[in-house]
Amino acid sequence: MLDEAQAGIKVAGRNINNLRYADDTTLMAESEEERKSLLMKVKEESEKIDLELNIQKMKIMASSPIISWQIDGETMETVTDFIFLDSKITADGDCGHGIKKCLLLGRKAMTNLDSMLKSRDITLPTKVRLVKAMVFPVVMYGCESWTIKKAEHQRIDAFKMWYWRRLLRVPWTARRSNQSILKEISLEYSLEGLMLKLKLQSFGNLM
Repeated sequence: MLDEAQAGIKVAGRNINNLRYADDTTLMAESEEERKSLLMKVKEESEKIDLELNIQKMKIMASSPIISWQIDGETMETVTDFIFLDSKITADGDCGHGIKKCLLLGRKAMTNLDSMLKSRDITLPTKVRLVKAMVFPVVMYGCESWTIKKAEHQRIDAFKMWYWRRLLRVPWTARRSNQSILKEISLEYSLEGLMLKLKLQSFGNLM
C-alpha cells in the first residue's frame, strides 16, 4: 500500500517512505503535503479492516518548523527527537546522544568482564577476542547511521584506550604511550576500523 505511493525520500534511486518494526511504523516524506498524503493513506487503509490510529501516540518530527496538524479533531504532537530501535533520532541529525549512550553501555559491558580479564589462566589473545565479541557490538550498535564529528571521534578514541589499558591493567598514570599499548594488543582491526567497515557495508546494501 505505502510502497506504491510516490511520496517519500530518495535513497540510491529508490523511493522509501516507511520503516516498520513490530507494531511501530515511521513515515518519511520530503514535504508536509507528502506527509499528510501518506498518513491519510494509512488511516484510510486501516479503517477498511476496522483499525483506528492512536493519535495520542503519533508524533511529527521535521528538519524545519511545521505547523500543528489535526486528525479527527485531535492534534498530533510535534517533537525534535524520538526513539527508534533504541536509537535517538533528532531533527538536526546530531548523533552525539546515541554515541554517548553506546559508550556508557560499552563501559558497563567491559566492567562485567573484569573477573575474566583479571584471570591469569586466560591468554592475552583470548582476552582481546572476548572484548571484541562482548564489548565491540555494544559500542557499535547503530553506528552505520552515525554522523561522527570531531568531539565524538575524541570520545571514541578515549574509550578505546580506556578499555585496552583496563585489559592490560595499565593505569593512566603509568608512563606508557598509547602506541605501545596498541602494539601489545596487536589488533587486526581497530574499533574505528570496524565502524567504517560496517558503514561501507551498509552503504553497499543501499546501493
